[in-house]
Amino acid sequence: GIDIVRRRSGGAAVLVVPGEMLWLDVVIPAGDRLWHEDVGRSMWWLGDVWREALESCGVVGAAVHRGPAMHTTWSRLSCFDGLGAGEVTIAGVKAVGISQRRTRAWARLQSAMHLVWRGEQLAGLFAPPHPATAEMAEPVRIAVDVERLRTAVGNSLQQR
Repeated sequence: GIDIVRRRSGGAAVLVVPGEMLWLDVVIPAGDRLWHEDVGRSMWWLGDVWREALESCGVVGAAVHRGPAMHTTWSRLSCFDGLGAGEVTIAGVKAVGISQRRTRAWARLQSAMHLVWRGEQLAGLFAPPHPATAEMAEPVRIAVDVERLRTAVGNSLQQR
């Protein structure tokens, strides 16, 4: 009963349930001031958009990951189990995931934050051996007004 769609940007699985995730896609043309030749660095600015938006909503401790990708036992299966360039953490726990699809002409950055985590349901979708829910990293979930955050993300994005 779950549709499986492959993100052309790559990355591991994300369970998207309507109303349970805040998602933002951005397309920028090559040569834009936000464009960066380094694929990892090219996502830092979008992480900054999310961090600024979260901070404006009163969330403390948001940080943008500017180091190498961090992998775990299950990060090749579950996107939110690992940590990549530009992704946002709160107190060291992933809050916002970012992936990218790039051509010579443009880059499409997809970013998302879980409002509800369905780790058990996600784990159950993988072929055995699949992780136990307790083995998977659970993204941080914060108590924030979603409409206020959505507006703050838009405002931060417009400032770019």
